[in-house]
Amino acid sequence: MDKFELQNRTKHIAIRVIKLTKSFPLSQEGKVISNQIIRSGTSVAANYRAACRAKSPKDFISKMGIVEEECDETVFWLEIIEELQMTLEIEELKTIKKKAAEILSITVASIKTVKNKLNS
Repeated sequence: MDKFELQNRTKHIAIRVIKLTKSFPLSQEGKVISNQIIRSGTSVAANYRAACRAKSPKDFISKMGIVEEECDETVFWLEIIEELQMTLEIEELKTIKKKAAEILSITVASIKTVKNKLNS
């Protein structure tokens, strides 16, 4: 997978997260969780894009560390949404969660690969 495909995948998840939140209740909890997942979900895409423009392998690792954290946080919020049954779009929620977990795995693998290259 090249960087453009992963940029597209992360952006697509961000858009799906935003759309998913439109079905959340307008309660205080719904607003807070909506805000949190939109922030983390869009941050994954924005920070991956920044990582692609890294000036060095160490800069790439640093930026990808942020992607990893934000992606993990997105998965966390998706789990909360699922457990609180905040949306009727269960299949969409599961799909987003699966795709976010895939991005998280790819991110961790990318960081390990670059670290190994630096250490050898």
